[in-house]
Amino acid sequence: MSSIIGKALTSGLVEINVINIRDFAQDKHRVTDDRPYGGGAGMVMKVEPIDLALRSLTEPGRILLTAAKGAMFNQAKALELAKLSSITIICGHYEGVDERVAQHLIDEEVRVGDYVLTGGEPAALVVLDAVIRLLPGVLGNEASLSGESHEEPGKLAAPVYTRPEEYRGWRVPEVLLGGHHQQIKSWQDDHTQYEMKVDNQGVRTKVKNATMTKDE
Repeated sequence: MSSIIGKALTSGLVEINVINIRDFAQDKHRVTDDRPYGGGAGMVMKVEPIDLALRSLTEPGRILLTAAKGAMFNQAKALELAKLSSITIICGHYEGVDERVAQHLIDEEVRVGDYVLTGGEPAALVVLDAVIRLLPGVLGNEASLSGESHEEPGKLAAPVYTRPEEYRGWRVPEVLLGGHHQQIKSWQDDHTQYEMKVDNQGVRTKVKNATMTKDE
């Protein structure tokens, strides 16, 4: 495994266990979903296999359910989860999960965007990647975690450049080439962008004024 997450796994910095919900189904066909009460399209994941799977864990930690109605996963949540010794992620599927799971078996529901996926596995991978990279020793240079996008709500890190200094007439800003750390820091501060926030009335406001323009 040559990826950052792969190296974290092989070095023992993190452990991931995948649990097959079907192993906890109670019928000979290992059924984990059924038709929704009240009618409607699609199938619903059953509460019983999920409950039994969770009860089989010795240390489930914080229990998350990926769901389209969950709270938006963000960097602040990743930092919060990275401080825990263990987390469990239930991957939603089909039309949804029996609501009794959300009411009685989990700590919180999360989503990774305002869109619907075929299953919760991609969302779970997003959460795991964001959390694992924050663990001590996972990144080769811990300074990489400083000044990142979304470190503050809405913050987008300043642009970055590398060699060559000029390509097709597009030059790296001179201030980044001079080696003057205070000037570089000032440039980076000036070119940090901040996203627009939209309140529940649809009013858009900047978290902080952005000074970067396309030509810069």
